[in-house]
Amino acid sequence: MFVDILSHTLMISAFVFLMMLIIEYVNVVSRGAWQKGLGDQLWVQYLVAVLLGATPGCLGAFAVVAMYSHGVVSFGALVAAMITTCGDEAYVMLALIPEKALFLIGILAVTGLAAGWLTDVAIKGTKLAGVVQCECLEIHEEEPCDCFSAFGIVRQWRELSLARAALMSLLILFAVGVLTGSLGTQTWDWKRITIAFSVAVGVFVVATVPEHFLQEHLWRHIARQHLLRIFLWTFGALIVTHLLIENLHFESLIKDNVLIILLVACVVGIIPESGPHLIFVTLFDRGTVPFSTLFASSVVQDGHGMLPLLAQSGRVFLLVKAINLVVGLILGFIGYLVGW
Repeated sequence: MFVDILSHTLMISAFVFLMMLIIEYVNVVSRGAWQKGLGDQLWVQYLVAVLLGATPGCLGAFAVVAMYSHGVVSFGALVAAMITTCGDEAYVMLALIPEKALFLIGILAVTGLAAGWLTDVAIKGTKLAGVVQCECLEIHEEEPCDCFSAFGIVRQWRELSLARAALMSLLILFAVGVLTGSLGTQTWDWKRITIAFSVAVGVFVVATVPEHFLQEHLWRHIARQHLLRIFLWTFGALIVTHLLIENLHFESLIKDNVLIILLVACVVGIIPESGPHLIFVTLFDRGTVPFSTLFASSVVQDGHGMLPLLAQSGRVFLLVKAINLVVGLILGFIGYLVGW
């Protein structure tokens, strides 16, 4: 049991790490261009906010918080993004339940668009406090990222840093696990091919990016701030789920009290952190809770995308969370009634 859970945790954590690495790479290489060019139309803001919110991980949510704090998008757009986003849990769901995850993200996007528009209509004429931009999305203007320089690559490998060696070693070990079937699926289905391709892209990125990018974005931001936390939360969620279902036999209790579990899932979603939501992801994956519970939890929770708001404006944070909680409870209950 322990070995299986550990293997599952390693696979999920590595996949999450690879996706975050690739998104970080695209963000820096494009120099944040995907955040620019918003029009004055509110629906354009809603669409951009939802698209960013649908991006797995914290970067999209952080980007919307930054744009809201600078008056680029409305408060409704902020709400739309936070309803749509699933934080780091999106990576985990894409690894565990890819088809359901895409379906869920699509429904969250539609919900976010509607909720964002209704929110702006409701608060029209009021003023809401802004927050400062999250430094996690900082683009270092003074040091452009020349991410593919043949001379630079040779020099970087001659003067190999500990961070590059550590990241490359982790990727190689993960690649060996995938290729031998020790991690992930045993057959070469589309999931295994996707993971293998992601590993290849990750190896390319770590092997070619300049030292500044690797140290600041890949090592300090992703590896040190996210990787261990994702591993521990995933491992903990899988352990808790196994104990509840296999050892303590809570499966029938949970199924007999779906509405209470739905309420608990929404309340847990208020926590501004990636991780607690994984318990409901794994319960859904095992067929213990219905889709309505996962959906309601996803509406309320937003990973740690709201932490910049909490740090700078508790009032705005609480207002966004209150709106998301109401939306999650109402739609989750409706989903339960229609048999979702």
